[in-house]
Amino acid sequence: MSDETPTMRRMQPPTTPLTEPFWEATRDGRYLVQWCLECDEPIFYPREFCPGCLGTQLEWRPASGAGTVYAVTVEHRPQDKANADFAPYAVALIDLEEGVRILSNVIGCEPDDVSVGMTVRVTWEPLEDGRQLPQFEPANP
Repeated sequence: MSDETPTMRRMQPPTTPLTEPFWEATRDGRYLVQWCLECDEPIFYPREFCPGCLGTQLEWRPASGAGTVYAVTVEHRPQDKANADFAPYAVALIDLEEGVRILSNVIGCEPDDVSVGMTVRVTWEPLEDGRQLPQFEPANP
C-alpha cells in the first residue's frame, strides 16, 4: 500500500496535422485562432476549408484570449467518469473578441458564479506532454 495520494489526470487532447499549430502554440502560452485569407473571417473549430466561402487559404493568427460567456452549465454529475473528480465544474460557450464561439471550462471561481455576460480570459492548465489546455477565468475577479 502506498502513502501517495493519486493525482487527478485529465484526458490528453489528441493532435492532428490540422490542429498541430494550435497545440504547439499552447506550449508557449499562446492562443491561436484559424482565419480564412479569402474572406478574412475567423474559423472555429479548425477545418481544412472555410465554412463561409469554402476557401482553402487558411492561417493561424494570435488571439487575445479574451471573451464573454454566452451560455453556461454546471456539471455536477459528468457522464464521462474520467471527469468525475473535477465536478462540479462550469462548461461555457465563450464568444472570443476575434469573433468565434468556443466551448471551454471557466475556472478560478465557484462554478455557480459563472454567468452569461461574464468577461473571461484564457488561462492554462499544463498537460503531461508540455502542451497546455486552454481554460478560462474571470477577467475581473
